[in-house]
This record gives sequence, C-alpha cells and structure tokens, in this order.
Amino acid sequence: MKSIYQKYKGHYFDNLNLAIPVVISQLGHTLVQTSDTIIVGHFAGTVSLAAVSLANSIFVILLVIGIGVSYGITPLIAQHNGRDNYAECGQLLSNSLFINVLTGIILFTVTIVGSILLLNHLHQTPAVVSQAKPFLFLLGLSIIPMLIFNTFKQFAEGLGFTKQAMLISIWGNVLNVCVGIVFVKGLFGISPMGVKGVGYSTLIDRCLMALVMSMYVFKSVNFKKYLKGFYLTNISKVRCLQILSIGAPVAMQYAFEISAFSAAAVIIGTIGYHEQAAHQVAINLASITYMMASGLSAAAAIKSGNYFGVSDHQKLRHSAISSYHIVIAFMCCTAILFTLLNHVLPWIYTSDTMVIGIAAQLLIIAALFQLFDGTQVVGLGILRGMGDVNIPTLITFLAYWVIGLPVGYVLGIILHLGVKGVWYGLVLGLMVSSILLFFRFQFISKRNEDKTVMIPAQD
Repeated sequence: MKSIYQKYKGHYFDNLNLAIPVVISQLGHTLVQTSDTIIVGHFAGTVSLAAVSLANSIFVILLVIGIGVSYGITPLIAQHNGRDNYAECGQLLSNSLFINVLTGIILFTVTIVGSILLLNHLHQTPAVVSQAKPFLFLLGLSIIPMLIFNTFKQFAEGLGFTKQAMLISIWGNVLNVCVGIVFVKGLFGISPMGVKGVGYSTLIDRCLMALVMSMYVFKSVNFKKYLKGFYLTNISKVRCLQILSIGAPVAMQYAFEISAFSAAAVIIGTIGYHEQAAHQVAINLASITYMMASGLSAAAAIKSGNYFGVSDHQKLRHSAISSYHIVIAFMCCTAILFTLLNHVLPWIYTSDTMVIGIAAQLLIIAALFQLFDGTQVVGLGILRGMGDVNIPTLITFLAYWVIGLPVGYVLGIILHLGVKGVWYGLVLGLMVSSILLFFRFQFISKRNEDKTVMIPAQD
C-alpha cells in the first residue's frame, strides 16, 4: 500500500485539488432535488412526496441529457488549452452556448408534452399525478437557465477554474431552501403553494445562478485571452459537431443509466405510493453520492483531456488510476454510512414510519452498489477526456436496459420480490457497467502507450 501511495501521491493531490470544487458544484444539481424532497416530505405529506418522486423520475432524464450535452465542451477546452490555442476556446464557448440554449428549449418542450400526455398513462395514483403535473412544468422551464449556467461552468472548469461555480452552487442551494420553505409553507403573507412552491424556488434559483456565472466569466481577467474568439454570431457547423460528437454520446450515457432508475420508479409506483415515496428517499440519498462521484469523474475528464492533448499517455494512465483509487475509497465510506445509518437517514426526508421502514431496506442495497456506481462514472469521465465516447455509450445501454432493468422487473414484479427486487436488478446493471468500462479503459490506455514513440535523448 505504501509503494502504491508513493507512486500515485502527486496525482492524488492534483486530482483532489481540481475535483473537490467540482464535486461540490456537481452536488448542487442534486441538492436542489434533495432540498425539494425534504421540504415537501415534511411540509406537504406523503402523497406530495410521491408526486415529487414521479415528476423527478421523468425530469431527471431530461436533466442529465442537458448536462451531458453541456459536457461536450470541457474535454475540447482542456485539450486546446494544453496546446495554447486560446482563441479556439472562446469560439467553442460561443457554439456551446448556442447548442445548450437550443437544447434547453427542446427539453422544455418535451417536458410540456410529457406532463400533458405521459403522466396520465403510467397507472399512478391520481392524487399523485395531479400534483406532479404543475411541478414538472416548472422544472422543465428551469432547465434553460440551468444549461446556460452549465455552459459557463464547463468552460471555466475546462480551464481549471473550479471554485467559482462551487461557490455559486452553494449559495444557490441556500437560496433554494429558503425560498422553497416560504412558498411551500406559506410564510410572510404568501399563500401555501404545496409542491408548486419548490418548483418556483428551483426556477428562481437557476435563473440567478445562470446570471451570476455568466457575469463572472465575462468580467474576470482570467478569461480575457480566451474570450477574444467569443462572438454570439460566431456559430460554426464544424465546432458544433465537435461539441456534439462528445456531448451527445455523454448525454446518452447518463440518460441510459438515469432513465433505468426512472423506469424503476415508475415500476415501483405500480406497487404503491408508500414504496414510491421510499424509493424517492433512498434514490435521492444515493444520487448525492453519485453526483459527488460525478464530480470526481468531471475532474478526471479534465486531467485526461490535458494529458491526451499533449500525448503524455503514461501520466494520463497514472492520473486515471489515481482517480479510481480516490472514488473507491470515497464510495466505501458512503457504503458504510448507508449501512450504519439506514434507519436514521430517511428521517431527514419524512416522518412516515412505513416509508422510513422501506427506505431503510433500500439503503442497504444502495450501500451494495456504491462501489460500482462510483467506478463506472469515473470510468466514463476518463474515457470522455480521451475522446472515447461511442463504445462506452453502448456499454451503458447494455448494462442498464438489456440487463439491469429487465432483471429488476422480473425479480420485483414477476417473482414478487417487490421494490427490493427492482433494486437488485439495478445493482446488477451498475456492476456490469463498472467492469466493462474499466476493461475499456485498460485496453485504450495500453494501446495508446504502445503507440507512443520514445525518442532517446541526444548526448
């Protein structure tokens, strides 16, 4: 262990220094949903909590598609910055902003269609559906400012500036909690809004975050040399395709995984609303650790992109392996936390004892898949930094939709294992994804190392 630590020590510190602000910033996306869930669970009741679960299970698919598309710029920025192509970074930002705003509008339109057509045909409790519809509409509208925020966030992070987005995310979540409580509870003369209250607070929060992040990028001296190529009218088909060639597969990777969990929520909703509410509690806790691992993944993508840009494949490999070590250590800690506090953590979200009992059982299963969840998302980030996105996309589809979800349906519904059976299938999907992505990384990185021509130094 000591020799391994000495070998990777430099990369541990470099990666953590970059990753920690990204982790906190990434966590902001999930903490919005977490705060919404907690506020609704305590102030609006179990039916409202189930409505949040139903709406989030649909919206989160659109959310990760948008986030995935916005990730397309980061490896390109990291690679061009490594080559000192500063003007190209600004031009990529112009095209990324165009793509993300357009993506946000499309996803909002899909949300409207989904809230009108889809929710009535999922065999859910009618009271749950009626509360989920207006909440889903407000979430869909909030995705446009969220993607504007993400455009500038990914640009800054690709250049190694990670702390500013972290601070904006922290204060944004504080605002979301405060405004959410006021709207849901009905304070200071405002009528209680129920589930719609957290929808409005989320929309306000994301609009302000987009405004502050964009102002930071345009006003900071750190980006002046990069923004010389930035013009809103400087839209290039070639650059758009470059961004989408990375962003679209990444969006599909996230969508395949998250949509499997969302489909699981719908399947569980056919069992009962207590089970659906318990699933929301457990999956929200698991998603917090997932988004933290996703932050490590984003940092790994930036480091991989830097080393890949200058063809230093040995350092790339060492940096990637150190990222695997970090996420394994972190997810082992969260697995222990879920196991020891499985009856305590659900109380954060609800006081319904039936929901707490079911959620406590699910957290034991969540502890089991922590390791697989962390390693698979870091594997995706490393491969994304190396420009390898198509095969990983196929891997995620195979793992979640060909293996994980069908097995979960068979175990949970056909074999009557209930909500736990559905979750066992999800564990299997995560395990398959984790293992196959690691093998893919090993194959690609060793192949690149073998192709590197070493020129001996001249005397």
